Amino acid sequence: MTTSQQNFALCEQAQVFLSRDVHQLVIDGQNVPAESGQTLITVNPSTGETVARLAAGDQADVDRAVLAARRAFNGPWSTWTPYERQALLTRIAQFLDERFEELIQIEAMDMGAPVSRLRSTKPALMKMVSFFASQAANIAGETLMNGIPGNVTTMTLKAPVGVIGGIIPWNGPLNSQFWIIGAVLASGCTAVLKPSEDASLSVLRVAEILHEAGMPAGVINVVTGLGKEAGHALAAHPDVDRIAFTGSTQTGRSIIQASTVNIKKLQLELGGKSADIVCSDADLDKAVPGAAMGVFANSGQICFAGTRVLVQRPIVDEFTDRLLAFMDTLRVGHSLDAAVTLGPVISQPQLDKVLSYIDIGREEGAELLRGGQRIGGELENGYFVQPSVFGGVTNKMRIAREEIFGPVLSILPFDDVDEAIAIANDSEYGLGGAVWSQNLSTALRVVHGVHTGTMWVNCYGYIDPLVGFGGTKLSGYGSKGSAAHMDTYLYTKSVYMQL
Repeated sequence: MTTSQQNFALCEQAQVFLSRDVHQLVIDGQNVPAESGQTLITVNPSTGETVARLAAGDQADVDRAVLAARRAFNGPWSTWTPYERQALLTRIAQFLDERFEELIQIEAMDMGAPVSRLRSTKPALMKMVSFFASQAANIAGETLMNGIPGNVTTMTLKAPVGVIGGIIPWNGPLNSQFWIIGAVLASGCTAVLKPSEDASLSVLRVAEILHEAGMPAGVINVVTGLGKEAGHALAAHPDVDRIAFTGSTQTGRSIIQASTVNIKKLQLELGGKSADIVCSDADLDKAVPGAAMGVFANSGQICFAGTRVLVQRPIVDEFTDRLLAFMDTLRVGHSLDAAVTLGPVISQPQLDKVLSYIDIGREEGAELLRGGQRIGGELENGYFVQPSVFGGVTNKMRIAREEIFGPVLSILPFDDVDEAIAIANDSEYGLGGAVWSQNLSTALRVVHGVHTGTMWVNCYGYIDPLVGFGGTKLSGYGSKGSAAHMDTYLYTKSVYMQL
């Protein structure tokens, strides 16, 4: 047992899972080693200690997994009725409810999110599975009028697209994998999942739970390994019909290029540099903590984090003072500590990246108002960085234009709403954004003016599968949630019948 496991209690199921010598691939319902026999390690970001060893999958393993997924797609799984798929998702929800504490402890050890934050995500996960269960029974085509002479009946059918390649990010794999798993099980597709090498464990454990709940072998397969090997092999595989990817814009470009081998359908949620606009009439009792946690939640490791906080000039000083006071209430620490608000960033390279951007901000002339240092003491072996705030930022600075993916907030003053909209739109990204104002006309003016996939008014970060979200510009395309999400797992077949 590692030091981190001694200091913080883990439930028995999590201990048993984490104690395995090597966490194998999941292919065709079985835990199997990589064909090469190679492994890689995954590290607890809170301590820098090795949590587990993972099978290092590559092209050969992806080939095996895709073959299993194709065989399952063409096999008995294809005969399951919508009601049977719906019932499976309902059973999975029950299993997740029962195993949730085990899963969040595994996630906390693997990617560093505090258990306090992870526990709060349970309602969102359960809603997501419930949403996809409802979608299983709502896949429908249409009977259409036509202009063809004679007795011709026309209609459309919806059918599952086939084998899905799912590439899952490290910043929240427990929940984010269900955007893929839910749609796969609701639609009748099958999948090969490739989790990040930095955070694979919750995906592997969920795959086992899915089989316990009655999912047929081969429907969901998991290949762990490096992105440049297993991830690239999956994106370029000619027998994968669709790719769902969440991650950086740079990697997204590579996936688009790889997809041309067989013209794969894509759903891409990529980078962001979202603008959170605080107007002078905002309720600061809500706007200050809302804007702060729009950046600092998950230690800033959220694609749509509102890292550019645009504040109307008359309230910049008051907003800043309140923000710094709010930051005094945040507690940074080990992810298994239930009293902690913020955990570490995922890895040493990510920590180095965040600290380098803090140096860049200083060099560009921004004023570091709080934070900016790696945290030492009892946390010195983990990848902890102080939540940081820059004032006096302009939108030309790199800290305002480039995605840092860490707990770094930049305050950008503006004079009027038109200027705020212009600053918000002066970005290559378009994933999220928000406006804080007690004037509905002002709020809607900003909502309509900002070119981004999702906007929040007097709140930040709410996501519901019934509504969905997605990006524009370099933040990607394709919806997560809503009927549009299911459409990318289905294709439309037009039918003409001469009677």
